[in-house]
Amino acid sequence: MNRIPLKSFVIMYLFPLLILPFTTLLASDEAVQEIIRSRAEHVQQFKEMYLQDASISGIVVLPKLYEQRDFRPAWTNPRNVEGLLRIIGEMDREGLYPADYHQEKLGDLKQQLEQTDNPAPELLADFDIALSDALTRIVYHILFGKVDPERLDANWNIYREIEDIEPATWLQNLINSQDIYQALREIMPDERFFVVLRKGLEEYRTIAENGGWPTIPEGPVLKKDMSDERIPLIRQRLQITGDLKDSQNLQDQFFDDALFEAVQHFQNRHGLNPDGVIGKNTLETMNVSVQKRIEQILVNLERGRWVYRDIDDEFILVNIAGFKANYIGDNKLVWKARAQVGKDYRRTPIFKAELKYLVFNPTWTVPPTILKKDVLPAIKRDSTYLEKKNMKVIDRSGKPVNPASLDWSKYTGKNFPYSIRQEPGPSNALGRVKFIFPNKHFVFLHDTPSKELFERETRTFSSGCIRVENPFHLAEALLKNPENWNLNKIEQLIETGKTKTVYLNKPIPVLLLYATAFHTLDDDNVHFRNDVYDRDQAILKELQEHFKRKERHLGKN
Repeated sequence: MNRIPLKSFVIMYLFPLLILPFTTLLASDEAVQEIIRSRAEHVQQFKEMYLQDASISGIVVLPKLYEQRDFRPAWTNPRNVEGLLRIIGEMDREGLYPADYHQEKLGDLKQQLEQTDNPAPELLADFDIALSDALTRIVYHILFGKVDPERLDANWNIYREIEDIEPATWLQNLINSQDIYQALREIMPDERFFVVLRKGLEEYRTIAENGGWPTIPEGPVLKKDMSDERIPLIRQRLQITGDLKDSQNLQDQFFDDALFEAVQHFQNRHGLNPDGVIGKNTLETMNVSVQKRIEQILVNLERGRWVYRDIDDEFILVNIAGFKANYIGDNKLVWKARAQVGKDYRRTPIFKAELKYLVFNPTWTVPPTILKKDVLPAIKRDSTYLEKKNMKVIDRSGKPVNPASLDWSKYTGKNFPYSIRQEPGPSNALGRVKFIFPNKHFVFLHDTPSKELFERETRTFSSGCIRVENPFHLAEALLKNPENWNLNKIEQLIETGKTKTVYLNKPIPVLLLYATAFHTLDDDNVHFRNDVYDRDQAILKELQEHFKRKERHLGKN
């Protein structure tokens, strides 16, 4: 199903409700109205508010919401009260926590209201404000996530706003809707990423409730046609997660074809070499706890809320943690490849940019950090280093400098007055083509002479850029000109050794993201990857903490 863009949804489903006069609502008690007005003014003045022990988050949007309705109670439709409470109870399906939406407080207030025929105005005001604040939090979290990615990562530049929509008006129209439960379900993300991860979250929680999976003891490497007393446990382990479909011979100690295929399936889902051999890495991955997998899904559902909405039909996506790059066109997979990303101390950043041009037979000007830490020390150790690497010393006017004329011992990265450029060729660090999306990090996609490293399971080898397999196929797909830019023509150009820059007809978005649980276009299983940059824990910690006030999108201080 194609997702209705957020702005279009509001115009189609919510704006028409503006014509509903407030006289269609139940008349509000003046005492309740006065309490709401007083509390709204308190919020505006002191920027905080508590309903007994529950803090209010919407300190900007809620006063506006109540001001535009003359501070009368908003929740006069019992059906929508029940609908909101139902949504709150279902937020755990989204990987969020019902407690963040005043679930306990609202349940307590509702019970008090049901137990008296003449409730106090304060109780009615508290219930109404708590419902409105819960709605504010739910909408915020659905649209933007609970955790602020910019606070965790200074490089973050992927932003979304509710364009041309006044948040208080939008919330009012949600409250006025005929069925708020259905209206909120409509704005829940339904991209396939979320569908697969939600299903996986439910399945893994069920596995946890049933006791998880067995731990496989250490032992010799296991291969097809071997027998081992651990194999029944392995069968059970793989059957629990659906990797092993055949459950008839769970006690069989023989490593048969069915088990071999199940191991390969498991390895594919976890980024391991799918050789069907149960070695150290495969065994350790099998023994990761179900709780850890649940936490990975929670973290990555949150990451999805940051970026996977109203996304372009054409884009390049790099999953840094998954060591994969994909080119999507017309919502279809056009190209995919294994990738090498930055070493732990030179991590590939997460950001968004636009791919604008390609360079065939590129030169490579050594960046300052690599010059200081790698190249200058290498030159000092080996006087033939530059010649071996096909590198030249270039002055500020672009003219070559004889390296033998320089006293290399006196240079550091800061005082080196020249640049070092590697010429085009098969040993060039960028390979034979680079894909440029200008950014402050000087990060881009490129070919590499180190192709053997693509065979490794963990591919953190670069200095921050993304090395990709089959780059000529990507170039052909991006240039969209089979007559002039087919593989044969590209290879002919490469053979000339001449540097050539080719601009795209239009820029294409590039998303460098980080996902340790995700889906692929090949199946509906959750795939997991190791957290190579140790990013998951910080997100999980904030997800599990009590929600803190923030209105970066739904009204600003």
